[in-house]
Amino acid sequence: MTDESDNEHFDNNKKPVGYGRMLRKEDPRFIRGRGNYVDDIVLPGMLHLAILRSPVAHARIVRVDTTEAQAHPKVKAVITGADLAEQGLAWMPTLSNDVQAVLATDKVRFQGQEVACVIAEDRYSARDALELIDVEYDILDPVIDARKALAPDAPVIRTDLEGKTDNHVFDWEAGDPKATEEAFARAEVITTQEIVYPRVHPAPMETCGAVADFDAVNGKLTLWSTSQAPHAHRTLYALVAGLPEHKIRVVSPDIGGGFGNKVPIYPGYVCAIVASLVTGKPVKWMEDRSENLMSTGFARDYIMQGEIAATREGKILAIRTNVLADHGAFNGTAAPVKYPAGFFGVFTGSYDLEAAYCKMTAVYTDKAPGGVAYACSFRITEAVYLVERLVDCLAYDLDMDPAELRLKNLLKPDQFPYTSKTGWVYDSGDYEVTMRKAMDMIGYADLRREQAEKRERGELMGIGMSFFTEAVGAGPRKHMDILGLGMADGCELRVHPTGKAVVRLSVQTQGQGHETTFAQIVAEELGIPPDDIEWCTATPTTPRSASAPTAAGRRRCQGRPRRWSRGRCGTRRRSSRRGCSRCPWPTWNGRRVPST
Repeated sequence: MTDESDNEHFDNNKKPVGYGRMLRKEDPRFIRGRGNYVDDIVLPGMLHLAILRSPVAHARIVRVDTTEAQAHPKVKAVITGADLAEQGLAWMPTLSNDVQAVLATDKVRFQGQEVACVIAEDRYSARDALELIDVEYDILDPVIDARKALAPDAPVIRTDLEGKTDNHVFDWEAGDPKATEEAFARAEVITTQEIVYPRVHPAPMETCGAVADFDAVNGKLTLWSTSQAPHAHRTLYALVAGLPEHKIRVVSPDIGGGFGNKVPIYPGYVCAIVASLVTGKPVKWMEDRSENLMSTGFARDYIMQGEIAATREGKILAIRTNVLADHGAFNGTAAPVKYPAGFFGVFTGSYDLEAAYCKMTAVYTDKAPGGVAYACSFRITEAVYLVERLVDCLAYDLDMDPAELRLKNLLKPDQFPYTSKTGWVYDSGDYEVTMRKAMDMIGYADLRREQAEKRERGELMGIGMSFFTEAVGAGPRKHMDILGLGMADGCELRVHPTGKAVVRLSVQTQGQGHETTFAQIVAEELGIPPDDIEWCTATPTTPRSASAPTAAGRRRCQGRPRRWSRGRCGTRRRSSRRGCSRCPWPTWNGRRVPST
């Protein structure tokens, strides 16, 4: 039971400020099962699409026979790679300046790759008809181990690329190799470790899907899709389908989790668009869990050879690493053009080093295309794993407490703004105070005593720790872009005469609570109750952005509506009923309205 003083904290209208406890604006529809996801969309005359996938990782396609599938009474169309090739639609661009097969034409390059699709009156008939398609494969040796991908006798995966004779994707480096070599030459202790970060899958609760509806009368396409980056998708759809971009409307409704998995453009999206063009009907495609796990964007898959140099007293001098990156059959990673390895350059961590150097080689393998999982921004997770694991290994070699070693080498407050040895600028921080506070909160000294006591009794107890600085945001465009599209987020704030407001954001949510967060910010700045603020995101009417944020997106975007709301009225207002001296409107019933 709660008293009235507790209840008032949960009244959104009584607490029109951007801080404190309040009911989440999203929750009423979600907890009642009234969220509006792609699979909830039902349009008149809508057809359903299912995709036939390859059972093997690498094989030439000898023939695809769709005769029996087309004879199915409920099947409206069957589309193969050959059909798409006739229309110039068999290949599509990726977000990393590569191309990917929509439906395989020459050969399949990973298990689960899309080979053909069926459009039928219902989902079950479409799935049944897949069994009627007969595909003959000439099976080839697959390349599974990234370590063997560049071997002279390794099968070439991307034979579709003219002149391609190996499985090399790109080389990338950061830092100063000469300065790093000199630092290692002076080191008293050098610790070496191979660190394998295996392939992982983001596995959002909602799988990927789309509903495409092409209107032949006005030539406009509406696509509801599970996309974290709808603006970037619209541009690529225009390139693939040949439709004018202003006639393509991409809508991302409620998204049931993304974690980077819903950044790439998948063949299923394009197939749904083509199916709607062919049939003249709206077409829905929703993958199942198995399809999502076998064919959509994976992440990590790094083999990192790391070295760390230090003095015997524990002063870290330098770090260097050689990375082998497995990008799968197509390079589909969503990374800025100038940063093919994402933000891996932050592998220097939060430490004061003399030098650092990294060299990376990316390769193709017969696996589903690699991607980015945004537990942290572009490849920062991999970078942090490298440096923190090396620091732990060094602490072991020095017989030093891992916390003590970190505290000895953390950047100091008077060093900010600090430019790392790979060119990244750290704006501010008090790392030692932060780490000591965290250690006090968990009772670090007591944990070490407990560990020692258990080891005396023959029991094992581990204590793990890591320290890293997150990089949030990407931009401006001259520094970071994806296919020429700016990655910085945008915001438009519109205040209506009756005191209501609409916040339009380029940033898409996948369950992080943006609807509440941004309402709180605007409420605090303008004094409008959060319930009077409508949040709109990721449609053609919102500001453009190629960003695809997850947890970091909320932090990155918070400044935009705050600056916009301050710019509107110049000062912060605690309550809309007080009005604003800069707005030449009279008041009525506590609200300012335009003069007549």
